[in-house]
Amino acid sequence: MQLMKIGFIGCGNMAGAIIKGLIENNIFLPEEIIASDKNIVALEEAKGKYGINITTNNNELVLKSQMIMLAVKPQVLSAVAAEINDTISENKIIISIVAGQSISRIESMFDGKIKLIRTMPNTPAICGEGMTAVCAGSNVNEYELEYALKILSGFGKAEVVPESVMDAVVAVSGSAPAYIAMFIEAMADAAVSEGMPRVQAYKFAEQTVYGTAKLLMETGMHPGELKDMVCSPAGTTIEAVRVLEEKGMRSAVMEAMKACAEVSRKL
Repeated sequence: MQLMKIGFIGCGNMAGAIIKGLIENNIFLPEEIIASDKNIVALEEAKGKYGINITTNNNELVLKSQMIMLAVKPQVLSAVAAEINDTISENKIIISIVAGQSISRIESMFDGKIKLIRTMPNTPAICGEGMTAVCAGSNVNEYELEYALKILSGFGKAEVVPESVMDAVVAVSGSAPAYIAMFIEAMADAAVSEGMPRVQAYKFAEQTVYGTAKLLMETGMHPGELKDMVCSPAGTTIEAVRVLEEKGMRSAVMEAMKACAEVSRKL
């Protein structure tokens, strides 16, 4: 039996983003990847797009894979775990991207010991710019964690964090692309209202968000320092900042993220 290096149980949007990143960054060849899903259409689409192996049998995937990535909805995780319980062996590494499911909770779903790594990636993985938080169960050794980090860095950046901050991770990176997309859309709408063509407005807004993030990351500059640097006395930027503060931008973002983290805790 030919062994695949990694198998994805679940072939939704996030799994697809990770598969794309792994292949494009030469972490794995398409033939080294297998995915399973109950959705035949999603599987066939992934096979056609990426050239990976597919199956509808989760146990077949586990037997054929050295590493298994759990990429299913939280609501079906226990059923999937029960299904593959007798097939999972102690030498296989399981990487979970299931939101809100702790290491102890997932471990309790299996009868034997498992090597479990809990992660939270985000959708920029599609373009190789994802941000993934990582924490490992007690049965995972240092070498296995480093190997997982290498894989997870194949579609962006990956960092080890304490499991206690995973709900904060969901709010600050897992769900955050939605907030940032809304901000870009609002910026573009305002530019259009000032007479800029729609396509050009999106390009200016997107590049400004991307460039600002890159500037902060490459220089190590504090966001507040950059804000102060752009705000000239009695200028246009400080007036815009004043209105954003008046409308409660910071508070709105913080409250939204706290609500997001709270939902994550309840999953």
